[in-house]
Formats: sequence, structure tokens, C-alpha cells
Amino acid sequence: MTRADPLIVVFGSLNMDLMVRVERAPRGGETLRGAGFMANPGGKGANQAVACARQGASVAMVGCVGQDDFGTALRNALAADGIDVTHVRAAGDSTGVAVVMVDAEGENRITLVPGANELLKADHEVLGRAVAGQFLLLQCEVPMPEVVRAAKAMRARKAIVVLNPAPVCKLPEELWSLVDIIVMNEIEAADLAGLPVVDPASAAKAATAIRRRGPSTAIVTLGSQGVVVADEDGCRHFGAIAVKTVDTTAAGDTFIGAMCAARAAGHSTDSAVMRGIQAATLCVTRAGAQASIPRLHELEQVQQVAPPCALACPPAAEQ
Repeated sequence: MTRADPLIVVFGSLNMDLMVRVERAPRGGETLRGAGFMANPGGKGANQAVACARQGASVAMVGCVGQDDFGTALRNALAADGIDVTHVRAAGDSTGVAVVMVDAEGENRITLVPGANELLKADHEVLGRAVAGQFLLLQCEVPMPEVVRAAKAMRARKAIVVLNPAPVCKLPEELWSLVDIIVMNEIEAADLAGLPVVDPASAAKAATAIRRRGPSTAIVTLGSQGVVVADEDGCRHFGAIAVKTVDTTAAGDTFIGAMCAARAAGHSTDSAVMRGIQAATLCVTRAGAQASIPRLHELEQVQQVAPPCALACPPAAEQ
């Protein structure tokens, strides 16, 4: 790997998030007065790229924006974080937009209009020149055939492929064998495993089932119940850090980006997961998507994560 090669390549979506704060979500046919409005750069791909960069990793973003003011703003925001945006193309008229409603408890409800994200192609030369030691981050907000192509291109050159299967969707069978690390929330894990996920024990069961489909490491984030990891060393549970939640937008992306940046820097899986929990903890105390993602030095404000507790990994007969 040369100095010019990014440590992490993110192939994914860029959206402008239009966020409205409300006391509660309106019922059908009801109009409520909002408490505030913000337009923030977002998109799962871009959020994860920013999270990686703010944790010290060199990052290239591969994505597609519209030929509009939102597209220009999104590219400029990534560049301001030191991210290589030479592979972010302008195509189509409209940049992707996410309308985010955040209630008084900090929970969000999101409506996504993909726009130019649907035009993304895995024909960028940065994917074809991958080398061992690089990481590729993937999500499901861009066309799935192109996600598979990107995974094939970089896995063939021994890069480490990380998949966040969000928004939840059915994954092509050919993708499973291309993924090294899969990171899911409880909803995504339950859907992919076909099992209920309500606590660390059930998350371990789902993660073990998913790991048998191909990924060497399966990680399930459980919000206030922490994180469960299943890999060759077994299953284990990491506790969450208790804080007052302001906004959960981008918390999952922040966890993934911080975790991957730590792994790419040589940290063990457990150490990287602890770093991800710290970053996501700080994220939920702030409003917005990329605006809430912390930098590495800010993690000093957050308490250390306790060492994980071992969980039983269910045997194959229980799957």
C-alpha cells in the first residue's frame, strides 16, 4: 500500500438530511408544530466515511450526487473532513434526500428519497487497485448489484469487506461469501437470521447463525443493551455507556466508522468495538447526522467501556 492509497474505501450513499424536531410523531391526518429544523449532510455511506476520517483514518468516498446545490454541499462537507471525493460523481438532477423526524425521546423516523444514489456504479478505479490491508465499507442504500460488484473487486485483491445491511433487505447469496465483517442492529440481525433478537443472548444466537453464512465476524448493536460479537473466539457481550440521548441519528454509522478505523489501525476486534461504543455514545448526546459524529480526541470525554462478558454460542443443532 502506498501513501496515496486510502486505508478505507466507502462505497455508498450520500444524502442531505432534512431534520425536524417534534414532541411526538403525528398521527395519520394530524398536523403538529415542529420544535426546530436543520439541513445536515448525511447518508449512511457518507456518515461512515466521516466517522472513519474523524477517527484518524485515510478515507476515499465512492458515491453519486445530483447536479444541484445539495450535491455540491455534500462533496464540500466530505472534503472538509479530509476525505478523498474524486470518486464522488455528479449524475442526474437530484441528490438523495432523507427526511428525519426526531421526537422528544431522541428516537428518529426516516423517509428516504434515493435520487442520484440509484445511479452509482462500481466502475471506479480505486476499487480495482485495492490491496491487502485496505478496508471496504458497504451498505444497502445504493443498487445491490453494484454493492456485489464492489465487494468482488476489492475482496479479489485481499481487502477486508465490511457490510452494514441497512436499510434491512434480502441479501444476494453471492454476497455472503464476500463479506468478512457484518455489522447489524437488532432489527437487521433478526431479519437476516430469521430469529427474534431482544437481548444479548438472542443476539448471540442470531449472530452465530449469520456467521455460518460466510462472514468471519458478526456484530449486533443493541442500543442501550450494548453490543454482541460472534467470531472465531466465541460470543461475547459489551455493555453500553449510560448517557442522556438527544438524537440517535448516525449512531450506528458512527459505531461502524470508529470500529473500522480502529481495526484498520491495527486494533483487535474487542478494542475496536470498545472504541465504536465510545464514539456512538458521544454521538447520541448531540443532534444531527454528520454534525454529531465525534473526533478521536473527543473520546477522552467518554468513560472507558468495560471488558466484554462471554456468552454461549449456540451449537449448529440449535439453528
